[in-house]
Amino acid sequence: MNGVIPSAAPQQSTDERQVVASLPYRRPIFLVGMMGAGKTTIGRGLARMLGRDFLDLDHEIESRCGVRIIHIFDIEGEEGFRRRECSVLEQCSSQADLVLATGGGAVLAAENRRVLKARGVVIYLRATPEELYSRVARDRNRPLLQTADPQARIRDLLAQREPLYEEVADIVFDTGTMPVHHVVKALVPLLQNFEVKE
Repeated sequence: MNGVIPSAAPQQSTDERQVVASLPYRRPIFLVGMMGAGKTTIGRGLARMLGRDFLDLDHEIESRCGVRIIHIFDIEGEEGFRRRECSVLEQCSSQADLVLATGGGAVLAAENRRVLKARGVVIYLRATPEELYSRVARDRNRPLLQTADPQARIRDLLAQREPLYEEVADIVFDTGTMPVHHVVKALVPLLQNFEVKE
């Protein structure tokens, strides 16, 4: 079931953001999407609102390796990083009551797509190449953007990955220019109404 929603939401007050909502299931929630889509920021807000634990897959890999992802790429290449990513996702994805932000390329491995679809509810946070570029343009910790034309690189990566994001997604959400707390508020009822297939 793919619920595609427009990027418009009513204004919400700061106080309303403190409300803790609950879901009728304990399956983990997985956020997928490109670098700059807001997976970590939105994931943290969602976890807070739902009273769940939050984990960022890239940060977890860094924590276990003791070095930044850009250094893993330097030493082991993208292939070595992807092997580590598969291993850590396999270990973390079975945890109930979790909100997990994946890395932008986690969907590239067929095994990761299988794990995401089988174990949790997957939200694809969608954004245009222009929106993504404006969010990551100054970030020097993106190894795949260390190129002469990072904006073209984002377009190429999105063209390659979007079909995979859509393949695993239970919910597709266009983030647009919506503030993070509006995105979180809009996602909660979608998750509450999502029918989990056991």
